[in-house]
Amino acid sequence: MAADQSAPSEEEKPQGELTLRTMAMPADTNAAGDIFGGWVLSQMDLAGGIAAGQRAEGRVVTIAVDKMKFIRPVHVGDVLCIYSSVGRIGRSSMEILLEAWALRHRYGTREKVTQAMFTMVAVDEDGRPRPVPNRGETAD
Repeated sequence: MAADQSAPSEEEKPQGELTLRTMAMPADTNAAGDIFGGWVLSQMDLAGGIAAGQRAEGRVVTIAVDKMKFIRPVHVGDVLCIYSSVGRIGRSSMEILLEAWALRHRYGTREKVTQAMFTMVAVDEDGRPRPVPNRGETAD
């Protein structure tokens, strides 16, 4: 997994709600010993589905991943913590901002490793788009 070497600021804190925690294991590495970016992406997709499904009160599907940025590598033994926040809500779609943070060596420092914007669509039992329930937000 290639990484942008610009360091996050010392004051930076995770944004959103902790949605998923999992440990990076040896089977998920490339030849250099770093965790594959695709594994991180799949964990973020799971977290996005959880957040969007809760907001949509039902089934959702991923339709787009935008602005994916790999900031730091994830290593074996790191605990990957994914934070989510619901952004714009349309008629059937939602933007979910996801941040992945690594808790180094299970107990150590926390570093932001990846961020992305996922677009999820609420669907019915036949897989057709359905409205996201209105909770007082304005739809686009």
